This record gives sequence, C-alpha cells and structure tokens, in this order.
Amino acid sequence: MVKRILLTLTVAMSLQASADDNGSISPDMLSGFKASYAKDAANKARHNALNAAAIDKLAFNEAVRNKFDDNFTHKVETKGITDQKSSGRCWLFTGLNVLRSQAMAQHNLPKLTFSQNYNFFFDQLEKANLFLQGVIDTANKPMENRQVEWLFQNPISDGGTFCGVVDMVSKYGLVPSEVMAETEISNNTSQFRRILATRLREDGLRLRQAKANGAGANELQDIKTRQLAEVYKLLALALGEPPTEFEWSRKDKDGKIIETKTYTPVSFYQELLGNDLKNDYILLMNDPSREYWKVYSIDYDRHSYDGADWTYLNVPMADLKECAINSIKDNTAMYFSCDVGKYLDRDRGTLDVENYDYDSLFDTKLGMDKAERISSWASASSHAMTLSGVDLDGKGKPKKWLIENSWGKTGHDGYLIATDGWMDEYLFRLVVDKKYVSPKILKAMKQDPVKLPSWDHLFSAEE
Repeated sequence: MVKRILLTLTVAMSLQASADDNGSISPDMLSGFKASYAKDAANKARHNALNAAAIDKLAFNEAVRNKFDDNFTHKVETKGITDQKSSGRCWLFTGLNVLRSQAMAQHNLPKLTFSQNYNFFFDQLEKANLFLQGVIDTANKPMENRQVEWLFQNPISDGGTFCGVVDMVSKYGLVPSEVMAETEISNNTSQFRRILATRLREDGLRLRQAKANGAGANELQDIKTRQLAEVYKLLALALGEPPTEFEWSRKDKDGKIIETKTYTPVSFYQELLGNDLKNDYILLMNDPSREYWKVYSIDYDRHSYDGADWTYLNVPMADLKECAINSIKDNTAMYFSCDVGKYLDRDRGTLDVENYDYDSLFDTKLGMDKAERISSWASASSHAMTLSGVDLDGKGKPKKWLIENSWGKTGHDGYLIATDGWMDEYLFRLVVDKKYVSPKILKAMKQDPVKLPSWDHLFSAEE
C-alpha cells in the first residue's frame, strides 16, 4: 500500500511539473503518462478484448437486451418501408413518407410511393444555382472571406432538411415512383456528388474571374445560365430526365383500376394533397445551448436561392413532445431529425442511452450534457426519420417512441424504437402541423428570427 501511494504521488508530481512546460509534450510528461497507466489485470483484459472485438460488442449492456417491446398506446398507420440505399437523402425520403401517409389516408389508397429521384433531380439543380448565385453575390469579397470559403467548401450535397421538401414539392410537384424510378447513381450518390462538386467549384472560380475582369451583372447571369445547362445535362445523364406529364391509374385494394388520368407533377400533387407546405408547418428545435422561446434562422441553410432559410423556434423538450403526442394521437406522422448514430443498436433497432456502457469498458467518464455536446461539435442533427408512434404511461407521459426509418427492413423490421430518455438527449428538430401546437408557440413564432451564420454548428451535419 505504501509503495502504491508513493507511486501515485510521484506520478502526480511528474504530471504537475510537466504542466509548467511551454505547451508541448515533454519527456517528463511522457514518462508521467507511462507511469500513470496501470498495467494491472483489468487494463490487460480490456486491451485484449479491444483487440479482439468491436467496441459496441464489448460495451453492449446486457441488462437492456429484453427491455423493449413493440406495444404502443398510439400509432400512426403507415404502409411500406423505403430504402435510401447509399445516399444522404433521408430528409427527402422522410418528407415524402410523411406526405405519402397523408395522401393514402385522404384518398383511401392501399399503396403509394412517391419518386424520390424526381425531387432529388431538382434539389441538385436548385442547390447548384444556390451555390453559383452565392458566388456571384460574394464575388467582390476575397477568397479568404469566411462566407466565400464556406461556399467553396460546401458547393453541393445530397443531404438536406424539410426546407428542401417544401421548396421542391411546392415548385415542382410530385410523381409516383413508377414514373421516375431510382437509378444506380441516385441510390449510390457519393462518386457523382464529388464530380458535380468539382464541376461547380470550377464554375464558381470562372464566375469570380469574370467579375474580376469587369463582367457586369447581366454577363454573370448569362455565364451562370450556361453553367446550369451543363449541370442539367449531368443530372439527366445520371438520374434521367424528369417527366413533365404522365398517366397514373388509381387502384383499389384488389388492384382494380378505378380511374386513369393524365397529370403534370404539380397537378398530381395538388389533387392528392394540395396542402400549403410553406405555411401549414412549424419547425421546433430543442437546443439547450441557446435561449428557449427564441426564433432562429441559419443563413444558406436552404435548398434553393428563392427558398426560405431553415427557421425554427427553440423550445424545451416538454413542449416539443406535447406537440408530437398531439399529432400522433390524431394519426398524423411527423418529420423529425436526430443524432441517430449515438447509442444505436442496429441489430435490435433500438435507441437507448443505456445500450452501451463505454465508461466501464474504457474506465473513463463521458459526462457532457446535451448543451455541451452541441456547443463542442460532439453532437448534431445527422439523420431525418418519420415519428409515427408513442407509448404513454398511465399519467400520459411518454415511455418510448416508434420511428419509421428509410434504411429498408433493417432494425425492428424497418422501424426504430427509442426510449424517451434517448429522445431527450439526441432529438433536435421536429416539423409539426400548426394545428397541433400551443397558442404560446404560435405567438412565439411571430418573432423576427436571430440570424445565424452558415457555418453555425447546427448546420454542421445535414440530415
């Protein structure tokens, strides 16, 4: 015992002494680290285990294995699991899944899926224009300007938010999936995205060079138009060219055709849904790192140049959950986003902060709260899904939530089940119909938003 105390004191003194250095790792400091690492049986066992198996396998908490059931007091009936494959289009799949469930309920349709590829085509075209016009708008600023740097770092992506659903559907409508099917590239977007990003970065430089050489506003727009025509060609080659008109047959539950009509994408949307996406919905956020009951918007956090920036009201979780419960009770699913990679058990399809015990495995303490994780870039909204069920206790408090995912039949037969505690920590955004929110929320939404820059941490990870 005396020898262990002396060793501890020696290590502590070594580490303390090294703190007075010039900020680099000194030999004394390194010696202190080495001495402080206990070469005992517990650490030897940890090291051996970590070299033989995946971290989540070792950290899995057996106590939660039988914790979940699939009983929910309130559940929105949805039909058909979708699969975004190897693409970042969860925002689009989720948004269209929400709209699909509404259309099926309104028209008693036994089966319906919308074409994600159709709306993705226009999303990419609009994002290209957003970038190129942003380059024109900032052409007088140096390349070292932070906004210019951000633009060239983020010329285009396949990720996004509900803003993109609003902008693309409102402007371009919808088509059934059989009218514009998925392609190899729409299902696997990474390589094409890199090519398109390179194309746009080069185009952006050419616009800046033209401006520096004296090009006026009209000439810059002419150059941009030619550049966008090239982008359109690339998209048509990769995704197919979007239809302007098509025939669609409405069928009953037995597959019998009820009627066949000719539609444009906009008329199809108006007939099947026709809701006002720009005004019917409210975005709520839970971000404890910022003041609650304030409205915020993020610059350039949109999908089209003429679209609206992602604007939200920051509210406590209790208020956000109340809106979600109201919606689910009325058989209306919702778009929401979260940090899905945290404590996800893919095999069982569960999200639970008790799924993995990393602290015990590594003999450390990971103790940041939600606000600290957000402000330090440790957690952000990274995936959008459809919130479709809640299990309430006898007092009306949520115990767990049902989530329709867009990863095919993985997880809990295409769904995830999240504990209420996990939602507290890792849910960020909820899009809800105005009719399910409180008068307090409606009043608070009338504030002028606090404008956040495009490089804000809430825009750091698109859904």
